[in-house]
Amino acid sequence: MQVLLTTLNAKYIHMNLAIRLLYELNKEHEGLDWKEFTIKEDKDDIAKHCSAFDVVAFSCYIWNITPTLEVIQKIKTLNPNCKILLGGPEVSYDWKDVIAIKDVDYIIVGEGETPFSEFLKSFPNVENVPGLVWKKDGLSTENKAPAMFDLKNFEHINPYINDKPEELNNKVCYIETSRGCPYKCEFCLASLDNKVRYLPIHNIKSNLLYLMQHGRTIKFLDRTFNIKKDFTIDIFKFILEHHKPGNVFQFEITADIVHPDIIQFINEHVPKGLFRFEIGIQTVNQKANLEVSRKQNFEKTKSIIQELSDKIEMHLDLIVGLPLDHWEDIKHSIEEVFKLFAPELQLGFLKFLKGTPVREKYEQYGFKFDPNPPYQIIESNYLSKEQLHKITVVEHALEIYWNKKKAPNTLKYITANYSIFDFLLGVGLHFETKRDFHKFSLTDVYSIMTEYVEVHHANDQIIKQLIAIDYYLHHKVKPQALFLEEIDRSQKTKLIEEKRLNHHKYRHIILPLNFNYELLEKEKKIEQSDYQLILQYDGVNKAEVVY
Repeated sequence: MQVLLTTLNAKYIHMNLAIRLLYELNKEHEGLDWKEFTIKEDKDDIAKHCSAFDVVAFSCYIWNITPTLEVIQKIKTLNPNCKILLGGPEVSYDWKDVIAIKDVDYIIVGEGETPFSEFLKSFPNVENVPGLVWKKDGLSTENKAPAMFDLKNFEHINPYINDKPEELNNKVCYIETSRGCPYKCEFCLASLDNKVRYLPIHNIKSNLLYLMQHGRTIKFLDRTFNIKKDFTIDIFKFILEHHKPGNVFQFEITADIVHPDIIQFINEHVPKGLFRFEIGIQTVNQKANLEVSRKQNFEKTKSIIQELSDKIEMHLDLIVGLPLDHWEDIKHSIEEVFKLFAPELQLGFLKFLKGTPVREKYEQYGFKFDPNPPYQIIESNYLSKEQLHKITVVEHALEIYWNKKKAPNTLKYITANYSIFDFLLGVGLHFETKRDFHKFSLTDVYSIMTEYVEVHHANDQIIKQLIAIDYYLHHKVKPQALFLEEIDRSQKTKLIEEKRLNHHKYRHIILPLNFNYELLEKEKKIEQSDYQLILQYDGVNKAEVVY
């Protein structure tokens, strides 16, 4: 029997850990193979490859279920005898509609290690395969759930051993050290498994060492990596002992429970830029948190982020649309979290994932959501469609101007002097009238913001100058003079000579400002004064401030 383990990844750089684990656990099965595709690949080509197998097992997620079902239909057209087996979080809950699809033959519900192994041993007699949903006489049948898989079985498993080592460096390599989550946030699938289990520590370190040697970006899949203080510090120490230049490590952290010993260890031993922490703040509104069974102390979370921000690159998340979170609550959350100036702030919109309590209780809050993946909120008792659209506009502006580092100086100034939410909304709405949010030039980014400022902040010359500074700093090569003209040529030549700048090796731009840029950078203060800002270009890196 020829069996293919496969999936459709969102991007080429992503890697599916599940099919690699299942392959390694069952590689002695003759005829078992694995291969990854992406959602953007030609579906006919994917189906042609898959149709050569007797059974094709797809790993299914919210981002790939729709194209996966399209591929399955094409496979069945090419080879009606090919059997289709689905697994993964997208088909493990509310699976009745999926098994009813004529092209779907089997579904594994929940963890796949035990069911998949038994399926390979028993096929085509699947009556006793635990955790399997299948069709019998045209009706769906669900076998009893398997015993919980013992993670000790991963003792000698390296899921990446079959990848070409040189390819790992260009992809995001995922590693899990535990399964389950101690929290019960009702919008999250992780809340359905509250028993936290750890993989064997020897196996964790062995695989981590392998990925450090061959990969670059390593992302830990643990829902809350820092639950155990000693374990967290042990892994951090192991990384510091063995990482190579260029390695970056990403962890999902619950900030308000970070132990003081972890903070001390990071500040004393971890070099800047080595670790990235993903922190789900979700909302500052405590009523909304409690309504979805979420516990969080924002003041403590904020203090931990501030304590570690010099060492750790922070990626913060907010969720728009939670129960009891009104427009003003969301605005407050965005403004309070933006003040932390994390390198990345993501606005996510509430999704009603299959199996989550928030989906089961949607009528209680007047929720309407898209019935198709990703099941995103449309409106509720707390937010209208129009308000949600406006917040998507804020999200687009946030992504362009902050997360993509197009206007960091401008937005920091806005935060100190105005409402960052109102500013991003205003710029975003103006942007929407000028360009598509997904199709614009670099010049568009700054010209659209400048146009907005000229109307709504006409008397604030500092904003206009900061937009120009952000524009000039974003280039590697000296750009076209826009938004703020340089000082005249004779002054420039004289200043370059006085400062003994290497005008043979570099190109320079000198901008006349009416505030002290150095003081703004160092002390976050605005002091009115004549100031000449000198930017230097080497053609390779983005411009740097030299004076």
